[in-house]
Amino acid sequence: MSTSTLNLFIVDDNKLTATDLKYYLQNRFGDGINITTFNDGDSCLKKVDKETNVVILDYQMDGKNGLETLKLIKDINPKTEVIMLSGNEDIGIAIESFRMGATDYVTKGQGALTKLNSLVYHIITAPIRIIAREFGISKFMAVFLATFVAVGVATIIGYNLMK
Repeated sequence: MSTSTLNLFIVDDNKLTATDLKYYLQNRFGDGINITTFNDGDSCLKKVDKETNVVILDYQMDGKNGLETLKLIKDINPKTEVIMLSGNEDIGIAIESFRMGATDYVTKGQGALTKLNSLVYHIITAPIRIIAREFGISKFMAVFLATFVAVGVATIIGYNLMK
């Protein structure tokens, strides 16, 4: 994984939903996001590793449901941000999702794509907010510093490869 690419998995047994969401997010975030879709939790779990940044996970699926898959994702990589996506409005399922480590719970329907877009954007920009908060600087300055560091690291790596 390159330092600027975010790995995002979409897990939904409805292929149309998964494909639509993939194209929607690709149009929003471009090449900075690597999106892979899965039709069930088991196939996703085979690919989850330390490089998996975000999983958008359907709750109701054949085989393992979303909660079971969520638990196993967190066992593999506790740092993976998991956003539960469900047609089920049961508050108990939402609460259990949060207890098991979900970042958020989005109900399918009107406004779901916009909410998912906002959540993914929030995850992508988290390092900038952390830098700004920790150093007491503006977000603009945090972006500048992060870019400066990234260019410096790339220069050092390029220099060492040229030796």
